[in-house]
This record gives sequence, C-alpha cells and structure tokens, in this order.
Amino acid sequence: MTSRPEKAFVFAAGLGTRMRPLTLTLPKPLIQVGGKTMLDHMLDRLAEAGVNETIVNVHWLADQIEAALKKRRSPAIKISDERALLLDQAGGIIKVLPDFAGKPFFICNTDALWIDSPAPEVTRLRDHWDGDKMDVLLLLAKSSESLGVEGRGDFFMDASGALSRPAPGEEAPYTYAGVGVIKSALFANRAVEPLRLAPFFFDAAARGKLHGLVLQGRWLHVGTPDMIERADAAFASRSEAKTCPPAFST
Repeated sequence: MTSRPEKAFVFAAGLGTRMRPLTLTLPKPLIQVGGKTMLDHMLDRLAEAGVNETIVNVHWLADQIEAALKKRRSPAIKISDERALLLDQAGGIIKVLPDFAGKPFFICNTDALWIDSPAPEVTRLRDHWDGDKMDVLLLLAKSSESLGVEGRGDFFMDASGALSRPAPGEEAPYTYAGVGVIKSALFANRAVEPLRLAPFFFDAAARGKLHGLVLQGRWLHVGTPDMIERADAAFASRSEAKTCPPAFST
C-alpha cells in the first residue's frame, strides 16, 4: 500500500501583480471572496479533508498573512519565511522538504476556488492518489465550464487518467485547478533556489506519471480584480439557491 498525503504546502508568498492595485497594500491570499479570504477558503478545504499540518510560505506583506493565520485553529500552520528571497513554488517546497519526511503531500494555490461540489475535492484527491503509478496528481477543471479561465487549456487526459500537454496552437479541455498531490522524491537533492514547479509536472507527464482528477463542481479562478465581483456573485447565487423556498409544494 502506498503512502497517502497527510500534510500540505500552501503557496502564499507571491507578489500578486495581476491583482494590483489591490495587492499594493493587501497580500493576494487575504483578498475576500464569498465572505472570507481566499487563504481561509483553501485552509478550510484542507481541514475538511483531515489535513492536520500545513506549511504556508510568505514573502510579500508577510506580516499581514502571519497575523491572519494566528486566528486559525486548524489545520496547524507552520510558516516558511521567504522574506529574504522569493523562491517560487518548487524552490519553496525544497526549502521545507524535510518536513514531509519523504511522503507525498498536497500542493495548493490560494486563488483557486470552487463551488457546488457534491463531495470534498481534497478528500477525493487523497483517495484517488496511487503512488505506484503517479508522481503527481492534479485536480482539473473543465475549461468550458469554469469561471476566469484564460488561454488554451493545460492538459488532455486519457482513459487511465494520465495527462499530456497540448501541442503549440492546440486547445486542451482541462485546466489545472490549483490543487494537487506530489511526491517528495521529485525534489530530493535539489538546491534551495528560485525554481518553478511547472517543469516538474511536465517531466512527470513525459514519463506517464502525471495524472488528473476532474473537479465535480464549478471552478473559480480569481486571478484579477474583475474576477472578484464575478466570483462573489457565483457564491451568492449558490447561497440563494440553497435558501430559497420551492416555487410550489408537492
């Protein structure tokens, strides 16, 4: 039996340049959508799935994020301080790699939200993980059914769940939804330096070790200021649908 992910790394150190001017004074993870911060949305999803320990990296306006995290009761948070040097996603992981003790772990962006899922998506990822055939498992959104998706899509998926990249100029039906599971071993013996994460995905795909799981709800990518209002409206519509009485009785 392969190890299942127990801990998570949440990426909260970015500069949030596409969210300016809001992020000149407020770190992107603390922008509120649907009544709470995007960081709290993600941490709540992890707690819901039983993830007890989470590492959150900080750099831009780090004091604000640290203050916000002190108010949380679960999951337990460890801060990875990147104030001196922003390491990008893979570099940030390598900095704290010993914390994962060689086991797979969740990776989570904070600008990826979803609604209307019939089952907890992080739990689905954990249960779908198979370390014998996967090095990376990504939560995917159907590009055509998501809010805030730009570009030509990220991946194709075959019948086994294995992912492949589109050719130049080709459109793919699935977009990475910002949450996944990855093996610690992929980062072993790497120097701590600024390093992107995407090449690790692409290398796994070339070896047939990158797999996907399609999100069952609606994905909301809140990457720019104009998306905040649209995402708020999506959350509001969901709440209204749950609270409105039926139009007729039976």
